[in-house]
Amino acid sequence: MVAQESQRLHIVFFPLMAAGHMIPILDMAKVFATHHVKATIVTTPYNAPTFTRPLESYKNIGPPIDVEVIPFDTKEAGFPEGVENFEQFTSDEMTLRFLKAIDVLQESLEKVIEKYKPNCLVADMLFPFATDVAAKFNIPRLVFHGTNYFSQCLMDSLIKYEPYKQVLSDEEEFVVPHFPHEIKFKPSQLHTSMRGLGDKQINDEWMNIFVRAKDAEERSFGFIINSFYELEPDYAEYYKKVMGRRAWHIGPVSLCNHGKEAKFQRGKDSSINEHECLEWLDAKKPRSVVYISFGSLAEVSTLQLQEIAMGLEASNQDFIWVVRRNNYGNGEKEKNEWLPQEFEKRMEGKGLIIWGWAPQVLILDHEAIGAFVTHCGWNSTLESVSCGVPMVTWPVFAEQFYNEKLVTEILKIGVGVGAKQCNRVVEGTVKREDIKEAIRKVMVGEEALEIRNRAKKMKELAIRAFEDGGSSYSNLQSLINELSSYNA
Repeated sequence: MVAQESQRLHIVFFPLMAAGHMIPILDMAKVFATHHVKATIVTTPYNAPTFTRPLESYKNIGPPIDVEVIPFDTKEAGFPEGVENFEQFTSDEMTLRFLKAIDVLQESLEKVIEKYKPNCLVADMLFPFATDVAAKFNIPRLVFHGTNYFSQCLMDSLIKYEPYKQVLSDEEEFVVPHFPHEIKFKPSQLHTSMRGLGDKQINDEWMNIFVRAKDAEERSFGFIINSFYELEPDYAEYYKKVMGRRAWHIGPVSLCNHGKEAKFQRGKDSSINEHECLEWLDAKKPRSVVYISFGSLAEVSTLQLQEIAMGLEASNQDFIWVVRRNNYGNGEKEKNEWLPQEFEKRMEGKGLIIWGWAPQVLILDHEAIGAFVTHCGWNSTLESVSCGVPMVTWPVFAEQFYNEKLVTEILKIGVGVGAKQCNRVVEGTVKREDIKEAIRKVMVGEEALEIRNRAKKMKELAIRAFEDGGSSYSNLQSLINELSSYNA
């Protein structure tokens, strides 16, 4: 029976203004809401539609979720009005300015907490002030990283032991020390600030942001993780026992979206009609289509786009390819600059290019999809796992190279394309032959069958973990009980 409104546990969610953080937070709010927890999401004006639009249809099928919109004075940080999201930035410098500017949101967040008097605040790691806000109102603050146990354990080990300093060149491999599995990296796959490369001032500013976030984390109540125990048991244990952190895994949260409409409406407005997309996929054989997407932040150069196009054509597989409109446009002039001559004509019926935003979970969940060429962002990776789709891994920046290791070396449900450089811009270093080979490896032959079987098994484990009685379900119940008794 649903508790009375005044007695219901109430959680305020405050995600970073980036699609990869906002979308899982919306799913998380839905998960808590179905467990009779009152959920309120705090965001800024430009980002509000990411929540309000999908919640419009959700209100007919799920418990109500509130969205509280707070002002964000971007002018103070030197940005034009309406620049409030990470995908609007093209450089590290802009990103840093933005991260420093978001401190102005502290006062507005305090007003929200004062207004609603919630029992808990779930806030992104890059809002270090959230720990102080929670302490001021004597409520627990849970940190949301947007990634998994494995990547956070790996980062902890790299910072603690600095093994990358023991090698002589960017191309020489080192082993991550004191780790459950033998994992090797090249320094070129790590962020430049970690390696001391690039602008010293920018590196120092990154480090300051990281140190502040880490300090706030250590004073917080614990961590909420979008993952499930069976996916990374060694690292769930390492995180709690070696790193000494309290954490609750409650994922994969994308599994809360059951109907086609809910899957279609995640994120921004799609540039393709739901029925057009499904109609195209319905006409394909099971597991015959490759889906390609680099997420919402990676920049793919003209040269690399050309290599992808030629690699896709050479692989002889049907495909759906998502190309970010804000980089390349979909006008004839822009397309002609990078698409191989008569490519679209040759690929008619065989390939579908989606310009802009695509309904990713709806696509991945279709039986026609046989592989996902992915940048290894954690949402994309976990969505692929949840849909039982093998991956061609092509990490770009952030912790994506870590996620690749989990997929290819530990879970063995994907094949690497050979990306070597941690950089938000995909420069064109991965050649068409490598793209073709990696796609063929997960789509055709004996090895592909083995990878597919392992991916299918992972999907079954993900669904079981999320359902009543599963590891994530039980973890969520345990967290709700602890939060309920916090101020009792």
